[in-house]
Amino acid sequence: MALNRNYNYKDVDMLMASKTITKSFTTNLPELSTIRTNWTEEYALQLDTQIDDAIDNQLGVDKKKELRNATGNLQAIQLPAMRDLSFLKTQLEVDFSHDKPKLNEMLNTLGFSKHLKQVQKKDQEALIALLYHFKQNLSDELRSVIISKGINPALLDRVIGYAGNLKQANVSQETLKTETKSVSKDITLTFNTIYNEIIGICKIASNYYQYDELKKDQFTFAKVIANMNAARKISEPVN
Repeated sequence: MALNRNYNYKDVDMLMASKTITKSFTTNLPELSTIRTNWTEEYALQLDTQIDDAIDNQLGVDKKKELRNATGNLQAIQLPAMRDLSFLKTQLEVDFSHDKPKLNEMLNTLGFSKHLKQVQKKDQEALIALLYHFKQNLSDELRSVIISKGINPALLDRVIGYAGNLKQANVSQETLKTETKSVSKDITLTFNTIYNEIIGICKIASNYYQYDELKKDQFTFAKVIANMNAARKISEPVN
């Protein structure tokens, strides 16, 4: 089940605001440490380090890019494999058109009869099954019979070679699917933990400074975000 973020801000804005609030927290720590026993210099440093680590190592992580690349690699093998299998089957049908029983026997032996329909629907697992079926059942004798009709041996070798490559590409894709979900969940959990901690500080500190508007604003998350956005607008060049 997907884990949702506890905030409606962009990740970068949430982390930058958290960093700003942590700095204000550290600046005011001599006073704030008197109201909570766990608000120590060590606590402030750990929180600051946690935010820095999230910014450096998790902000902008794009596992989906790796997954897209893996999918592209898989498709780069899948399409020529399907093309060569189709081309080979057509040649077999022409070469053995005069001997239907022999043709049907070969198509059964090489896996075409069992898997081809699903392969034509672009089923990756069916394609892998067909390629391995072909590789395991193309005996030296059958290979000689096929080649004797004029089929290029290089075509047979290519089809055999696709089996291992496609299986490895498929494993890589499926592994990255799992990793992508896991990384996404871990990142969300880290960001939520930071946000919850900072919001807890804000609630207590803003209440403590309720009669000091300047300091209260430093611990009001929405106002810190608003000030950040305003600063960005000011720094943008005028056209």
